[in-house]
Amino acid sequence: MKKHVYKICVVIFAILMALAVVFDIFYSVDAFFTDRIYSRLNGTDPKIIIVGIDEESLGEYGNFTLWSREKLAELIEKLYEDPQNTPVVMGLDFILSDHFDETADEALVEAAKLCDGNIVIGSNIVYRGNLEKDSNGKLFYNTEHIADVEMPYEELENVTVTGFTNACIAKDGYVRYAMNNIRIPSELAFKAGETQDSFAYAVYRLYAKRNGLQPYEPKVNSKRQFQFLYSGESTEYSEVSLKAVLEDRIPMNAFKDSIVLVGAYAPGFQDSYQPASDRGNAMYGVEIHANIIQAYMRQKTMVSVNRIIMALVTAIIITAFMLWGRKKNLATVITASIVLAGLYSLIGRWLSSMGLFIPCVYIFIFLVLGIIYFVIEKYVIEWIKRRHTLDVFKKYVAPQVVDELSHTGEFRLKLGGEKRDIAVLFVDIRGFTTLSENLEPELVVEILNEYLKLVTDCIFKHNGTLDKFIGDAAMAIFNAPFDLNDYVYEAVLAAWDIKKGAAQLEEKLKDRFDKTIRFGIGVNCGQAIVGNIGCDFRMDYTAIGDTVNTAARLESNAGPGEIYISEQVKEILSDRIQAASVGAIPLKGKSKKLEVFSITSVVEDKGKERTDL
Repeated sequence: MKKHVYKICVVIFAILMALAVVFDIFYSVDAFFTDRIYSRLNGTDPKIIIVGIDEESLGEYGNFTLWSREKLAELIEKLYEDPQNTPVVMGLDFILSDHFDETADEALVEAAKLCDGNIVIGSNIVYRGNLEKDSNGKLFYNTEHIADVEMPYEELENVTVTGFTNACIAKDGYVRYAMNNIRIPSELAFKAGETQDSFAYAVYRLYAKRNGLQPYEPKVNSKRQFQFLYSGESTEYSEVSLKAVLEDRIPMNAFKDSIVLVGAYAPGFQDSYQPASDRGNAMYGVEIHANIIQAYMRQKTMVSVNRIIMALVTAIIITAFMLWGRKKNLATVITASIVLAGLYSLIGRWLSSMGLFIPCVYIFIFLVLGIIYFVIEKYVIEWIKRRHTLDVFKKYVAPQVVDELSHTGEFRLKLGGEKRDIAVLFVDIRGFTTLSENLEPELVVEILNEYLKLVTDCIFKHNGTLDKFIGDAAMAIFNAPFDLNDYVYEAVLAAWDIKKGAAQLEEKLKDRFDKTIRFGIGVNCGQAIVGNIGCDFRMDYTAIGDTVNTAARLESNAGPGEIYISEQVKEILSDRIQAASVGAIPLKGKSKKLEVFSITSVVEDKGKERTDL
């Protein structure tokens, strides 16, 4: 891939990931990671105690709606009976909106008066979809329209602090957000601009006020929400049964200076949610309030960093990493990816302690995709190139040799040159020039291709390397670039197969074109310089030296259908060939005559008889 094309692709990818950050398209996946990375379950505060309406209490007193206000009044009186051991604040996580029993209702009001305004009682915000107009006058369907607020009955409301108990359930179904307060619509509020605190914030503000502390108010997003970090898992907060308290089984000094939350603690209330900190276990609503209160107390809250800023940061990280990674090997890239993911997570965790939330999954997704890309680029594409190279190499070396190389990986083709002992075969068509002058060009090419195919097949059959075609001649080398056992014998067998194949080809051409062709072949062996010869942009793998020149001279002197070999070849293969001496003949470029032999028969296999033509 060209550099500028790669850079353009990186920029496009970075922009796409930045848009994913802006629109938060992987919210649920990101929440899965960040809920764990940023989680700090460092223990519940012993000052927060839950008095649970549990199975034990229900078993003793029966249906909660029949005794709730009477027993709640009794509980308040019990906890505030000794002025030295009273809670700082109590929170009743119930919606007591209607009169039920006059005596019980009045008893609860009178008990609440004993607490000097230190009791918070729940309300319920009723949301109902509504068709509204935005600031530009366009109609839209508001799913968060507040249609009603279910408040405690009036007498109780007048002597308590009210806070809404609605859970902020995220779009993936988990509870990780909370609200300080909410603005009540003017048609429902007693006065213009009235707001109501959440149950947890109302309890916390009373606690801070009674202890002379300035209440912490976390920053919120456009929906007036903030993300809180859990301190404890399900059942981890101190919980005592309502029945146990009323029966004096719990000493009253256990509640001294504490925050007491009274709420549903049995499955039958159907008041449980999925906490972001513990996805395997549901958590009762009162426990979630306890976690939110502790988040206020320890300032364990977060608000998201501006998404445009995060998109820019993500795009910069992606661009820098992809440009850097392309110059590195895969092991370095993978190691750097792991380090970057870990470092980013640590930075995110540190920022969460500072009250800032940054998404993590987009960087993780990018790193995974980046590694996949580099694997493809550095290995798959390289493998494709290697396969292409091997396929091209099959045009020069026997395919079975190339296939073996591709499996073993033993590729030792040296750049430059090296001295090697090789066998060289030259073959040429006798009388081809005259033949080509008497035939149409198309027929000449067809005949030549038939001839070249025969030559190539025979060379490859014996694991030779087809060095080059020179017009109507061909050159092959054996024992280069790969070591070949018995390479001189293989070269002679290739020559012998060409001679046998020529007889069949001659008959075919005689019948079809009424023309005949014969081959002259020369084979020599010895040392030669073998390697890539040429320049950077154009080179050939070939052999040069006296051994090659002698083989070429042998071929040029061979008559039609003859295979000329040197004396050295004859001596090496003396037990596997028969060759008649042609005598000492002068060879061009040689000061002395060379003893030359013409092969008459070859043992094609040690177990077979000699074959004569």
